Amino acid sequence: MEYNSEPGPTARRAGSYLSLVATNANSITCAMFLTAMAGNPLIASLAGQQDVEISWATWALGAIVPGLVALFVIPLLLYVIYPPELKKTPEAQAMAKRELDELGPMSYGEKILALTFVVLLLLWTVGDLVLGISATITAFVGVIILLIFHVLTWEDIIQEKAAWNTMTWFAVLYMMATALSAYGFIDWVSEGIAGMLGGMSWLVALMLLVVIYFFMHYAFASATAHISAMYVAFLGAAIALGAPPLLAALILGYCSNIFQSLTQYAGGASPTIFGMNYNTVGQWWKYNFVAGVTSLAIWLVVGTLWMNLVGIW
Repeated sequence: MEYNSEPGPTARRAGSYLSLVATNANSITCAMFLTAMAGNPLIASLAGQQDVEISWATWALGAIVPGLVALFVIPLLLYVIYPPELKKTPEAQAMAKRELDELGPMSYGEKILALTFVVLLLLWTVGDLVLGISATITAFVGVIILLIFHVLTWEDIIQEKAAWNTMTWFAVLYMMATALSAYGFIDWVSEGIAGMLGGMSWLVALMLLVVIYFFMHYAFASATAHISAMYVAFLGAAIALGAPPLLAALILGYCSNIFQSLTQYAGGASPTIFGMNYNTVGQWWKYNFVAGVTSLAIWLVVGTLWMNLVGIW
C-alpha cells in the first residue's frame, strides 16, 4: 500500500480501519437502493405476497436520509473506537491524480457504460414512477444496450459463472419461500410471533421484531438465505400487530442489508474484505458489533422519523 500498511505488524497503520469502514459502507449503500444487493429484489417480491408494493423510488426515498447519516456516523465511530495509527494522508490527492493519469482518457466502452448507467438511473426513478417499468426490466434494458454497442458479448455474459450461480440459487430460494407461503407455513409462523408480542403497541413490537431479525443473522452465512427464510414471517407478524405495512416492509428490508458486516461470513463482500487479513476474527466481531448496532439504531430512529415525514406511513 501507499502508506506501508500491510497485514500483520503494520495493519493498524491504516488497513485495519479501512477494512472495517469498507465493509460497513458496503452494507449501508446496499441498503440504500433496491438494485444494490441481490436480495433486495427478492424482498420486493416477498413483500408483494403480503400485498405491499415496493418500487425503486419508494425504497430510495425511504433510505436516503438514514443512509447518508449512517455513512457519516459509522466511519467516525470506528475512528473513535478503533483509530488508525496514520492520522494524516497528505499524499492521497497526489496518489489519486497519479492513478487517474495512468488510466488515461475514457475508452469507447467506458463511455457507453457511463451513459448506460445514466439511462438505468433514469428508468429506475422516472421510468418506475411514470412508465411503470420494473427494476428487473430496466436491468435487462441495460444489458441489451451493452450488447448492441458491443461493450459486452454473449460470451462475456455466459462466462460470468458467479452471476449465473447467484441467479440459480436466487430462483430456488424464492421458489421455496413462495411454496412455504402458499402452504400456510409463513402465516402460521407470523401468527405465532404476533401472539408472543400481543399487547404491545405496534411501534414497540416492530422495533423488537427488527432487532430480533437483525441479530438472527449471526446464524446465517448469506443475506439472501436469511431473507428467504425469515423476511415474510417477520413482515407478516409486524402487519398482524398493526404496523403500517410499507414501513414494516422497508425497515426490515433495510435491516436485511446492514447486518452484512456483522461477521466475516455475513454477506458477499465480508469474506473478501476479511480475507485481506487486516483484522482478526475477534476484532471483526467486536468492532462490527458496535458499528452494526449503531447503524441499526440510526435506521430505526432516523429512518422511521424520516419515512413518517415524507408520508411513507
